[in-house]
Amino acid sequence: MNNRKLILYISMSADGFLATKDDDLSWLSKVEKEGEDYGYNQFTQDVDTYIVGRKTYDTVLSLTGGEFPQSKLYKCYVITREERPDKDGIIFYNGSLKVLVQNLKKEPGKNIYCDGGGQIVKLLMKDNLIDEYIISVIPFFLGDGKRLFLGELDAIDLNLLESKTYESGLVQLHYEKK
Repeated sequence: MNNRKLILYISMSADGFLATKDDDLSWLSKVEKEGEDYGYNQFTQDVDTYIVGRKTYDTVLSLTGGEFPQSKLYKCYVITREERPDKDGIIFYNGSLKVLVQNLKKEPGKNIYCDGGGQIVKLLMKDNLIDEYIISVIPFFLGDGKRLFLGELDAIDLNLLESKTYESGLVQLHYEKK
């Protein structure tokens, strides 16, 4: 039996936003500190597959000058509504997200990393497909923007695995679904 998990590893503002309305992420730099990766390298040691929404993918491309660094590290799926040819190690997937995740969980491999955005998180939560949530809360109120949790979902009961606080004010919450 395979114990492969889908883990949401993501940051949000203290008021629940992923980004400003115009996809500005500069506020994330508030917690940047040399030598501190908030457990990211340890987390990625157990990951070999990456799922992200097309809007988040486009934002990453715009921030990196057209590069998608995750495609060099993981098997990458960009969830999109349109038919697109695979490119540079990236699979553009427009089928059922539920079927994709169920199939990936059956395959041998390491964990599956989801990095958003809000629409993808909502779809995954709707079908209760996220096994663990690692949410880094940045000590900053955006006031408005793109929410991580979009609502209109059934309740999901969680167990707290760990919470960590950092000198920068970042609080990292690690939950698993019951």
